[in-house]
Amino acid sequence: MRKRLLIQVLAVAALPLFAVPAFSAGEGGGGGSGGGQTTQCKKGMVWDKKLKKCVAPKQGMLDDDNIYEAGRALAMARRYDEAIAVLSLAADKKDPRILNYLGYSHRHSGRVAVGLGYYEEALRIDPDYTLVREYLGEAHLQIGDLAGAREQLREIEKRTGKGSREYGMLSEQIDRFMKS
Repeated sequence: MRKRLLIQVLAVAALPLFAVPAFSAGEGGGGGSGGGQTTQCKKGMVWDKKLKKCVAPKQGMLDDDNIYEAGRALAMARRYDEAIAVLSLAADKKDPRILNYLGYSHRHSGRVAVGLGYYEEALRIDPDYTLVREYLGEAHLQIGDLAGAREQLREIEKRTGKGSREYGMLSEQIDRFMKS
């Protein structure tokens, strides 16, 4: 039943995203950014990474990596409730990537406290996941907690230095917050 629901959710909710070939940013090691192609399929089809083509969805064909990729794509497309629905179907409820984008989607849907909980859980599992720290810092700014955001900035600096994408993005958000 759960797998059938997953296929239905992906076919109905996520697949309108997959209509033409496109490129999207992906996550590299440690949560950094890198380039990756997201091949998009026509409605009713899903991308099979192993076969490298669009196929009709079949029960059990989607693993947590595919769930993560579809959920992340929905979150980046600002389709937060759909992203939450997809990401919630992951078998591994402790995958920091899944937890991160659940936090991101809840936060951007206005449920900042729920998002904070997902970020904290992701960091309990992987304290070095700097993308989570960046998003957690942004969440702290959303609730007016400058000290919390600065703490995450220091944690990112300890792990990746000032030259990382995550450090730069959070530093920029903190500067904007202070000027507002």
